[in-house]
Amino acid sequence: MTRRGSKGEHEPVVARLEVGGKRFEVLVNPELAFEYKQGRQVNLEELVISDAVYTDLRRGLRASPDLLRKVFGTDDVVKIAAEIVKRGELQLTAEQRRRLIEAKRRQIINYIARNAIDPQTKLPIPPARIEAAMEQARVGVDPFKSVEEQAQQIVRAISRIIPIKIAKALLRIVVPPEYSGRVAGSLSKLGEVKHMDWRSDGSLVAELEIPAGLQQEVMDKLNKLTRGNVDVKVVSVV
Repeated sequence: MTRRGSKGEHEPVVARLEVGGKRFEVLVNPELAFEYKQGRQVNLEELVISDAVYTDLRRGLRASPDLLRKVFGTDDVVKIAAEIVKRGELQLTAEQRRRLIEAKRRQIINYIARNAIDPQTKLPIPPARIEAAMEQARVGVDPFKSVEEQAQQIVRAISRIIPIKIAKALLRIVVPPEYSGRVAGSLSKLGEVKHMDWRSDGSLVAELEIPAGLQQEVMDKLNKLTRGNVDVKVVSVV
């Protein structure tokens, strides 16, 4: 097994990807691989430690150039290694895994806070309350699964502890003529515009669907756009 020159003090780790029943492995710098997997830009030449792609790194079995071109469309080790890191499994150190799990956990909590409500009060649920319920329910977080997928599962788990559900809110918005143009241009950034009607006097009536947990945030933004000259009513929360 041949390695490139010194890539820092970190012990290399294995990145692994299975495609069509074939396994592909490379040695990578753990810190750079961790950063790259989180979507940050890194020096790919520094990321890769091994000078080949393996089908079984432990046994030193290299993937042939023909196989690499067939599967990845190239036999460039650096490009393939980057794809393996991004799409595959990374044998992280304990500290890296802890950091990745914590980052994903915060993303999930924020997602739930934005999209969920207390079905009894129809009000958003503070992130701290969601976090406490997750701890009480002892739910696990997978650092490599999507936020949306895990959020749905976690909401089901913590619904035994606190009243909670993922929901959408439909707002009816009435804006006077002097602010209607400004608001009309911003509505699509705040949610999904379900209906928009211009009155003869230039005022605007619109219906906007948003994640239920963002009701107050959206109302605050509308008030800021109109200096408080807006009428917002919650039509439904489902």
